[in-house]
Amino acid sequence: MQNNPDNRSQDRQPKQRDAFFDNAKYLAIVLVAVAHSWEPLKGDSRILQGAYMIVYAFHMPAFIVISGFFSRSFDARPDRLKRLVTGVAVPYILFETAYPLFKRVVDHAPDQEISLLDPWYLTWFLCALFIWRLTTPIWNLVRWPLPLALGVAALASVTPNIGDDLDLQRVLQFLPFFVLGLCLKPEHFRLVRRRSVRILSVPVFAFALAFGWWAVPRMNVAWLYHRDSAQQLGAPWWAGPVMQLALFGCSLLLTACFFSWVPGRKMWFTALGAGTLYGYLLHGFLVKAGEYRGWFDHAWLHRPLGEILVSVLAAAAVTLLCTPPVQRVFRFAMEPKMAWAFKRDAAELAREREKKEQGAQNGQSVRDKVGV
Repeated sequence: MQNNPDNRSQDRQPKQRDAFFDNAKYLAIVLVAVAHSWEPLKGDSRILQGAYMIVYAFHMPAFIVISGFFSRSFDARPDRLKRLVTGVAVPYILFETAYPLFKRVVDHAPDQEISLLDPWYLTWFLCALFIWRLTTPIWNLVRWPLPLALGVAALASVTPNIGDDLDLQRVLQFLPFFVLGLCLKPEHFRLVRRRSVRILSVPVFAFALAFGWWAVPRMNVAWLYHRDSAQQLGAPWWAGPVMQLALFGCSLLLTACFFSWVPGRKMWFTALGAGTLYGYLLHGFLVKAGEYRGWFDHAWLHRPLGEILVSVLAAAAVTLLCTPPVQRVFRFAMEPKMAWAFKRDAAELAREREKKEQGAQNGQSVRDKVGV
């Protein structure tokens, strides 16, 4: 994630990470992993299905809002474009290739296709983040960015011809959360972390869980994935904008409640917030391996104690995948330097020359003082 420097001199200074955002990212990625581990089990439990729906309503929106917040300063500066390529585009290409290859080997599916145009499983988020961040200057320019983004999402929900390329339905339907993050300021996050909001979030979550249990046989959970139009879900066209706005409101409320319970101080897991991309992209191999190898087929796992055990194991696994040792091993894929691939930035070269000249002047000044 990027911070929001006001000028280039600040951009060169060390930036202190905000514990709140690292805590929020870590807790959100734990919810992502746990929800993915519930997918093979939820069919046998209405309670688990209801909890799954509620978690899916806010875990990715929370992550996307934070991504938007830290993209506010993105522009076409060469150094930022380089980070976008090395930190988003390159991991997308690598993991979009790795997941199908993994299925070929582990699931014995030699015919599994590899396509960079059809995001596979988790990689849609990288594709979406690349597109969203590239469009950031536009959203920072227009007068009413959030209503415009909601309009785009509503139109996407009634346009089945968009197709599956680059998972554009998800890109466009989740867009309002990213744009909302661009519009937020630090004080907005402080508002939702007040004690009163924290207290009110308890009955809100309780009602949401009860509503999720009620909605299981009445609502298509695919609405929460935001990857299909209304027509593709067998609903009339007008249901698309209605559900889009309703789900945006519900997701926003639950996201605010989630943020209200995120600690603002340093915790034992705060440092793991810097490695959430590692946990996000790597935990999918464990979940898919379990599906391919039938690990979730054991009957005892489909009982309450088994579901709790799977949830705990998923949380523990994604926690380990966010740790510094794992980051060091996989940094070549997640954060490659790739200096060989880019031209040197003229501004960077000028700064280096300035430093050398300043160093030479300082050296000459010292020699003059000692009479050398």
